[in-house]
Amino acid sequence: STQSTGVSVGTGNEMVTCTSVIKLQNVQRGVRLHSHEVKYGSGSGQQSVTGVTNGDDVNSYWVILNGSSKPACTRGEEIKCGSVIRLKHFTTNRNLHSHSFGAPITNGHQEVSAFGEDGVGDNGDDWQVVCSSDIWYKTSAIRLRHVVTSKYLNVPGTTFGRPIAGQYEITAHGTISDSSLWKPLESVMFMPTSDDSANHDEL
Repeated sequence: STQSTGVSVGTGNEMVTCTSVIKLQNVQRGVRLHSHEVKYGSGSGQQSVTGVTNGDDVNSYWVILNGSSKPACTRGEEIKCGSVIRLKHFTTNRNLHSHSFGAPITNGHQEVSAFGEDGVGDNGDDWQVVCSSDIWYKTSAIRLRHVVTSKYLNVPGTTFGRPIAGQYEITAHGTISDSSLWKPLESVMFMPTSDDSANHDEL
């Protein structure tokens, strides 16, 4: 249902839109993409990104923004398949990021971290939305391809010990599989406002 505020919390086949706040669930493992104020003890030492099974954690929300080299997108603007986006972590304001550092557990995979301050990072924060239709719909499973390294956001299935025991490792890897498929959950979608369509009545 779209309310006058332009916020949709319905369950139909809505588009995923710019500035929407979403959780992303891995199709194969069922875990949600997550971050928190815990830094990696190896690799880059940046803020860690993990997968969690708990659906209620506010640290699993991400804000969809345009890629780092593009102007800010308009609230409610549709996200086309093939678009380059950033995912800004809702509570720490750091961006989903990858680079050439090795993953903390799984050999041959890249580390995925949260990087930048107040949403300002670099082109290592850019991810391409890979999906099979023209537009990313809420019901669609997608892959996120890291633009700089061409690796896909992935959940290999390994879990951490303390201090984040039981949380899943998130990596970037070149293999296309179900472990790199993601779908949006528990999202707050910002739709184009009703004023936008009202301006086309002159025909």
